[in-house]
Amino acid sequence: MAIEVRIPTILRTYTDGERAVEAKGDTVAGLIDDLESRHDGIKERLLENGEARRFVNIYVNDEDIRFTGGLQTALSDGDTVVILPAVAGGAR
Repeated sequence: MAIEVRIPTILRTYTDGERAVEAKGDTVAGLIDDLESRHDGIKERLLENGEARRFVNIYVNDEDIRFTGGLQTALSDGDTVVILPAVAGGAR
């Protein structure tokens, strides 16, 4: 099962600069484990205490996993997973 994972700029050091990588998994949690096996250190940047980090947004086919089952969100062949760091700040 091939799933495209789009990697934000800040995490591309873990993927040798690749914008998108392929991974496998029946769930988002399984996908992250597969990513970690291929790109050492990325899991720590995505998860904290077994949950998605507060400032990391993960989408499966444009749906935020916080509303679709979290890390247990099911994946299918051909899905696209997008990882986006939350952006905050600015000046008044």
